[in-house]
Amino acid sequence: MLKKILSTIDAFTEHCGNAIAWLTLVMMLVMFTSVVLRYLFQIGFTALDESVIYMHSMVFMLGAAFTLKRGGHVRVDIFYNQLSAIGKARVDIIGTCFLLLPVCLFIGVVSWEYVAASWQILESSAQVGGIPAVFLLKSLILLMSALLTLQAIAELIRNGLILSGCGQAGIDSPKETIGL
Repeated sequence: MLKKILSTIDAFTEHCGNAIAWLTLVMMLVMFTSVVLRYLFQIGFTALDESVIYMHSMVFMLGAAFTLKRGGHVRVDIFYNQLSAIGKARVDIIGTCFLLLPVCLFIGVVSWEYVAASWQILESSAQVGGIPAVFLLKSLILLMSALLTLQAIAELIRNGLILSGCGQAGIDSPKETIGL
C-alpha cells in the first residue's frame, strides 16, 4: 500500500517536473524574441517581458518538488556520503520532519492571506500593457508549498520503507550529493 502511494506521488511529481522542464525552452524562446524585437526593431512588449518573469517563477517554484524527488538539491556535507542507506534514510527523515515539512507549512500559512488578498482584488500588473494576472503568479507560492509537502510525504515513505527493511529496489530516488 505504501509503495503504491509512493509510486503515485512520484509519478505525479515526475509528470509535473517534466512539463515544467519544457517551460524552460519556451521561456528561452520568448526571451530571445523579446530581445530581438527590442534591440533590432525597437519594439517592446511589457506583457512579453513579464511573461518571462512568470515562466521563470513557475520553473523554480513548481520545479522544487521535482528537484527534491530527483535529489537535485545541493547538499554540502562531510558525513552523509559515507553513511549506509539506512543512515541516509535516518538523516533524510529527520531533515524532512524537522526542516522541510515545517518550512512548507510556514510558507503555506504565512502566504495564505497574502495570496488571498491578491485574489480579492484580482491583482494585475502595475505596468501599462502588463499581464493582468499577478494573483495567479502569487498563487504559485501556495502551489509550491503543497507540491513540496506532497513530495516530502513521498520521501518519508521512501525512507521509512528503507528503515523497515522492505528493500530499496524500485523505491530509491537518485540522491546526488556534493561532499566537502
